[in-house]
Amino acid sequence: MDIETRNKILTVVLGILIIGLTYWLYDSLVTPYQEVREREAMTEQVRFRLLDTKDAIIQYQTRHGNFPPTEGGLDSLVNFLKTDSMMIAMGDTLFGRTFTTYNPDSLIYSPRPPHPKFEYTLNDTLRPPIYLLEDPGSDDAIGSLERTTMRNAPNWN
Repeated sequence: MDIETRNKILTVVLGILIIGLTYWLYDSLVTPYQEVREREAMTEQVRFRLLDTKDAIIQYQTRHGNFPPTEGGLDSLVNFLKTDSMMIAMGDTLFGRTFTTYNPDSLIYSPRPPHPKFEYTLNDTLRPPIYLLEDPGSDDAIGSLERTTMRNAPNWN
């Protein structure tokens, strides 16, 4: 094998190696960034859903004079959203930012897989009564069970 043929073979092999390493470097930079962006988008969706659920709880409290009870509270909230005439008429406008089509049944579930139900607890021993609405898949929550100053306030602000 003469030197010219050897140089051509070496050039082709090194060119393929450079292309392979370039792809590997690109993929090692872009893939983790995309995963972070997807995680941030999911966190934003969960927070919007929590805020929509909080708005529904406030509407429930406005109509009934009290918050939903701890036991079955989110189910009674969904029942309220399905039966109240204003909620039926205005539900897609009030809660449209997290749904392509408004569905009261899915309002109390996290959009993060495996779609757990939000956790809701009412503390009616204090005045005014306060509640805690939590996403079981993260540390995101709205309200507090001890501090009345956190009533209706998200913990991520």
